[in-house]
Amino acid sequence: MAITKRGLVLGATAVAVSAVTVTGAGLHLSQGQAFFQESPKELVDEVWQLIDRNYVDATFNQVDWQAVRREYLGRTYSSREEAYAAIREMLEKLEDPYTRFMDPQEFRNMQIDTSGELTGVGIQLSQDADTKELVVIAPIEDTPADRAGIQARDVIIKIDGRSTEGMDTNQAVTLIRGPVGSEVTLTIRRGTQEIEFRLRRARIEVHPVRFSTQDTPDGKVGYIRLNTFSANAAKEMKEAIQALERQNVVGYIMDLRSNPGGLLYASIDIARMWLNEGVIVSTVNRQGVSDREHANGTALTDKPLVILVDGGSASASEILSGALQDNDRAELVGTKTFGKGLVQSVRSLGDGSGLAVTVAKYLTPSGRDINHAGIEPDVILELTEAQREALSKNREAIGTPADPQFARALQVLNQEIAEYRQRRRANATP
Repeated sequence: MAITKRGLVLGATAVAVSAVTVTGAGLHLSQGQAFFQESPKELVDEVWQLIDRNYVDATFNQVDWQAVRREYLGRTYSSREEAYAAIREMLEKLEDPYTRFMDPQEFRNMQIDTSGELTGVGIQLSQDADTKELVVIAPIEDTPADRAGIQARDVIIKIDGRSTEGMDTNQAVTLIRGPVGSEVTLTIRRGTQEIEFRLRRARIEVHPVRFSTQDTPDGKVGYIRLNTFSANAAKEMKEAIQALERQNVVGYIMDLRSNPGGLLYASIDIARMWLNEGVIVSTVNRQGVSDREHANGTALTDKPLVILVDGGSASASEILSGALQDNDRAELVGTKTFGKGLVQSVRSLGDGSGLAVTVAKYLTPSGRDINHAGIEPDVILELTEAQREALSKNREAIGTPADPQFARALQVLNQEIAEYRQRRRANATP
């Protein structure tokens, strides 16, 4: 399977948003549907073949993948549903929460997500690789989950009173989503506390970028908040930088907190807006082939930049922040990022279902493999529970001096601005 960077997905498994590009079989499925209805075993074999050819780990996580094929093709399947259950069982042997099967409805949900208009409560959700628990990557800003106070790293233990033990993210998606205006109750574990949230589902329009300015003694500072790396994220980021440049800002703070990731190409395109030269990211497949993406001399500004990150900054957020940190283009402020360094390709299958396959891992320019490890900020500042609660109740305070992490980032930026001006003066001296 030929995979371009525009067919690669970096976002964590998401309940409410998962920005993807679909590659492969296409969307004209009527003939394939009829074929697989008659022969569900062929669908099982198609999934096995895709894993066999493309999975990032040639040992298949120490699983005898040929024996798996013999086992599952030796069975008889009387319906597509039986084949779906077998496929999920087969994939569980890889112990990779990001390699997952989606039935036709789940796959359609993912395609709806890419449109930027969602129906749900606004949670990005992942399955912990070790505990198998359902963990909130981040709530989407200004959604029912966000307004209710759900936080990154909350563990969902019940959905409408039903235990999530043994439940995968696909099952959770089905239970959490529903008609606009209907309600769902999520019980979460936060530390030693259990908290119940009753949420009303809503239609959510997602714009990945918003920006504003902040007056400081050194001049006007541009603030850009990037919520997700969706298909239109690079376009909106470019427009934001250009608008702020016209306002003659003296520096930038880019906020990647609670950004769960998305499209690989979006993170690369955005990195090029800030970086004129240097490596952005390397992706390494199971043959060890490294594909390096570089800056290409198209940066929109060289002004000082500070990036805000936290435990909800995952995947594409880590590529962008890691690239700019390793190239000494930006200082990072906040807390350690989530630690997802794997790349998925999403394929449509013959009956309208879909498969996400982990096909590569990525490394930052300095060669860091951040999977599970995350990226450490240059300046660490953890919010207290009281500060988190205050910001969740007053969303307008985010990205202002009332936001403690932003205030610290502003201090760091002021120092960067002073050094930037000193360099400019030195270079201008005859």
